Amino acid sequence: MPTRFDSPTLAGRIKVSFEFFPPKNGDMEGQLWESISRLAPFNPDFVSVTYGAGGSTKQPTLNTVSRIIKETDLAPAAHLTCVEASRDEVDEVAREFAGAGVKHFVALRGDPSEGVGAKYRPHPGGYENSAALVGGLRELGDFEISVAAYPEKHPESPDFALDIDLLKRKVDAGATRALTQFFYDNDAYERYVERVRKAGIFIPIVPGIMPIHNFAQVARFADMCGASVPELLARRFEGLENDPETRAMVATAVAAEQVYDLVERGVDEFHFYTMNRAKLVYAICHLLGLRGNGSNGNNGIHAAA
Repeated sequence: MPTRFDSPTLAGRIKVSFEFFPPKNGDMEGQLWESISRLAPFNPDFVSVTYGAGGSTKQPTLNTVSRIIKETDLAPAAHLTCVEASRDEVDEVAREFAGAGVKHFVALRGDPSEGVGAKYRPHPGGYENSAALVGGLRELGDFEISVAAYPEKHPESPDFALDIDLLKRKVDAGATRALTQFFYDNDAYERYVERVRKAGIFIPIVPGIMPIHNFAQVARFADMCGASVPELLARRFEGLENDPETRAMVATAVAAEQVYDLVERGVDEFHFYTMNRAKLVYAICHLLGLRGNGSNGNNGIHAAA
């Protein structure tokens, strides 16, 4: 019986990007760099590096994007938040990143340091929300600016109307792309894009794809973020808690199916949340028909100057 995996390769038909987070220690730095090296040959449109609340990972984030610029051919996008920082402090960080060669920011309000679910309180004298942050970045330079979007709405939003109004304010302030919260219901994503287009928003709404390394953990995180987990998806991972090899194979197939279905709906850009682990994302991209260039023998990584 034909399946989506019998479809023609998606190489040349889709663009991918990857998200990483800055390492906390030497071992994690080794894992991060191994993951970057493994995924670099897929020629991602960009790779993003996350940023902690109040600049808690400012130096590790800066170190990571600086190393990417110096030692790879990849285009880094630095996350930037406005949590627990004044406008002057945020602007200074943006200038520092730009001075290192960053030309792309992912502008986010950010979660409070207490964690997801805690009440957000704007910093006195800070950017009150992500739309204001986008506007501030636009005043500082001609950057590419990505922002967040929520196919099943932000958990703090009372309704989709308010959620989409904030997205429109971010676009009006200068955002050039939206990266979505991860989701597993493609119908929800499609309905969201329809709402967004009806609101007069025409920037790319790039699906965020989260490979499932551990179903129980992802389900808990999805619940906190307001992302639904279809019953069929849950059934596919039943009984695999202690079977990591089978779980990885199922996770690869599930994510590839999701991407194929979205391509059939007209989507041609995808943002993968790697969790600094390359194996699943590499397998998914390979299953989609993408191939690393490998032509220079170093997988897009070169020695530091």
